[in-house]
Amino acid sequence: MKRLVKHLVLILCIILVSLMGTYIGLAIYYHNAFAYGTWINNVYCTGKSIEEVNEELVKDFTYDGITVSDKDGNTYKISAETIGYQFDFLKALEVYRKQQNSWMWIESLLHGDNTKLTPVVSYDRSALEKIMSEIPFISEESRHPEETRRVAIIKTNQGYELLNERMGVLQVEEAKSVIMTAIEESRTEVSLAQEECYQDLPLTEQMQDTLKLWEKVERFQQCGIVYQMGEEQIPLDAAVVCEWIEIAQDGSFSLDENGNLKLRDGAIEEFIDTLAQEYDTVGAERQFKATRGELVTVEGGIYGNKIDCEAEIAYLTEAFLEGRQEVHEPEYAQKALVQGKNDIGSTYVEIDMGEQMMYYYADGVQKIATPIVTGNTSRRMGTPSGVNYVYLKQTNRILRGPGYASHVDFWMPVKGNIGIHDASWRSKYGGVIYQTNGSHGCINTPRDIMAQLYEIVEVGTPVVMFY
Repeated sequence: MKRLVKHLVLILCIILVSLMGTYIGLAIYYHNAFAYGTWINNVYCTGKSIEEVNEELVKDFTYDGITVSDKDGNTYKISAETIGYQFDFLKALEVYRKQQNSWMWIESLLHGDNTKLTPVVSYDRSALEKIMSEIPFISEESRHPEETRRVAIIKTNQGYELLNERMGVLQVEEAKSVIMTAIEESRTEVSLAQEECYQDLPLTEQMQDTLKLWEKVERFQQCGIVYQMGEEQIPLDAAVVCEWIEIAQDGSFSLDENGNLKLRDGAIEEFIDTLAQEYDTVGAERQFKATRGELVTVEGGIYGNKIDCEAEIAYLTEAFLEGRQEVHEPEYAQKALVQGKNDIGSTYVEIDMGEQMMYYYADGVQKIATPIVTGNTSRRMGTPSGVNYVYLKQTNRILRGPGYASHVDFWMPVKGNIGIHDASWRSKYGGVIYQTNGSHGCINTPRDIMAQLYEIVEVGTPVVMFY
């Protein structure tokens, strides 16, 4: 029994000595190599030397440079090559290796160690300084020292705007420092806004007064009225309303006794007059695509829109001063079937006096095409060109004039005593009849066609007449 115990003790001692030897051997082994389960930048490093790991990390690491962005989203790329960028992981690996206790290698058996290391970077500092000074959004700031930065109200094509050069000013030296740090950390992009490289500069008392005045100008320009001109909308935005502010002789804004901006005398009248000049179409020159395929110019006539300027001046003065926010269709002294510059629309009567043809279109679709006879040009009774409209519809009418009284079944006057009607006394239409045997100015139309036209054409329909 005693002998058995001695043998067991001996065996245990041998095992302990073997384990201790193995443990000490591995500790010595890992003293100059990375511990078991060590991963660095996804590279397996167990048992490898610092030099071996560095070689693998350098091989796998790439760096093309850094993209610098400013607060407005402008970017600039600094390539690694232009600044002589170089790197290795030796120092970082040495520091990390010293943090590992080779005598505690057994802990590595229980859990791995995956670490992210950045390389130690070197670059040509003077080259980087030169490049940073050439970055547009940095060089621009460098050329604009703080003492020259102003706060002012300026006039542009979009109205008055606030120029505040003291807000969000780039701190150039801080920006350069941030870029250098980012390169040393091998970052591929850096936002100067996110790095808080922008600061607001202090304001003088005069600048603060300018900001207070700007609040008044901004309120004045915030007009929410939109004119609906047919399918087109005319917003009374800052570009329009800025012209309504009264300016003193010295160029400053005029203020009333309450310290508010003054509305310039005649400003609203001028706007309504300009609106009328652009959108009044009665008698205006129009470009019209004729059925014969040509683009013809038609001028004159009684059809069209005419803004009631007096009513609109009264409306706009009141609406603006009350600060209304609304879409407004103007009052018309005369209102066409369609509003806007293209007031003929897609439903109209076309009278081509050169071709002696009449057409009727409804929603852009041709419904009627017929030969006609218009005014006798040899007797100086030629039908006048222009854009007119059907302003009345009558049946069984006697048309009277010097030396004649003619009965017609259908009568649709379009301008004064000139109208479209049937002509039972005619057997032929079209051609050159109008040159020697034309009407007194009216548009003679075959009765069957006239009956059809009378039924489908509404009062107010434009009538485009041209040669």
